[in-house]
Amino acid sequence: MLTCSVHPLPYRANPADYFAAIRHAPGAVLLDSGRPSADRGRYDLLSAWPLEQLAVLPDERGDDFLQRLRGNLARLGEAQLPSEYELPFAGGLIGYLSYDFGRHLENLPSQALDDLQLPDARFGLYDWALISDHQKATSQLVFHPSVSDSEKQRLIDLFSQPVIAELTPFKLNTAMTADLSADDYRQALERIHQYIQAGDCYQVNFAQRFRAPCEGDPWLAYCKLREACPTPFSGFQSLPDGNAVLSLSPERFVKVSQRQVETRPIKGTRPRGATPAEDAANAAELLASPKDRAENLMIVDLLRNDLGRTCRIGSVRVPELFSLESYPNVHHLVSSVTGELAEDRDALDLIAGSFPGGSITGAPKIRAMQIIDELEPTRRGLYCGSLLYLDVRGEMDSSIAIRSLLVKDGQVCCWGGGGIVADSDWEAEYQESITKVKVLLETLQNL
Repeated sequence: MLTCSVHPLPYRANPADYFAAIRHAPGAVLLDSGRPSADRGRYDLLSAWPLEQLAVLPDERGDDFLQRLRGNLARLGEAQLPSEYELPFAGGLIGYLSYDFGRHLENLPSQALDDLQLPDARFGLYDWALISDHQKATSQLVFHPSVSDSEKQRLIDLFSQPVIAELTPFKLNTAMTADLSADDYRQALERIHQYIQAGDCYQVNFAQRFRAPCEGDPWLAYCKLREACPTPFSGFQSLPDGNAVLSLSPERFVKVSQRQVETRPIKGTRPRGATPAEDAANAAELLASPKDRAENLMIVDLLRNDLGRTCRIGSVRVPELFSLESYPNVHHLVSSVTGELAEDRDALDLIAGSFPGGSITGAPKIRAMQIIDELEPTRRGLYCGSLLYLDVRGEMDSSIAIRSLLVKDGQVCCWGGGGIVADSDWEAEYQESITKVKVLLETLQNL
């Protein structure tokens, strides 16, 4: 098998330093572990100038699109990394699946208005990446064997010189406002409670959207947001016409490495406290909460079932249940479900069998998605979808695109939501949906 070539660069803890060089390049994309402030993520990965741009067609079946992705990976060709490097990407696909890609996989109603008109999936096929490994404090360019010597040199030169980029400051033209009134929200939760009491479902993830007209370069907004809210599954993806996806997600969807699978659902949230004592009390309350533990367990069961569709029989395990993870704005309750891909399955089969993530739909999944479509007035688009990479070796990692924003056609949108169960209090849930995105909204407001 052919081997990638690797060119070392000076280590940069903040990927924004290198991304500035490709900010205006077609297909520029950054998957960002939130360093130097966040400490969980290990790698940053950025690239641009994809060989192909692949978007799912409005009426294309999900399986057919995933097969197109497989075909493009095969065309790029298998490759390995030199044995001394432990890096996540050897060339392949980077992009997003929107929540509504689920419509291409399952037969769902379409009541919610598609007013953002975002393609339900969009990927680039990339033959190089700049990867920083924060454990080893290294940054390097990784070139797929198909990259020409002249292209390698162009990229080495590009990232070896200081960047003076002309960027237009980003600003909101009005304050971010919610699409739903508090009363609309209360009525939707009452309807969900009726469905739960009727035995129709156990849990439904319900979200509301905030938006405002905006102008300027969304990359500058992203740089400020990553300072205010560093998270290990962040990302920035350029879209055509100056539009962009900005994600500050704390949540992994599924990871595949050497055919080992892991998913890390978040279910259960408390705000950070104003004092150390209040903060510790909030964390302790979350860890002890029967409601949050029950919600988390429901989703763990759902994900065990989802992973079971593509994993070797008997390999699915729950090594971690109800762990506490803390971020600048919130504490979260997180669990881990693992497995091993069955011999005849790959990472895209895993996506087909488990997308969208159960932590942001509810249980049972398909019924919860039908209720979401009925009660949320507009489609979620990117929100609760996934940013991901999948390389030519079959290595994949993906986020759940919560705490995420879409800048498109002169407006910025952001969503906040939570899992609704039988004993959910509508006012507490309403407040939580705002708490989750408060740091994002305030940061944009103060640009």
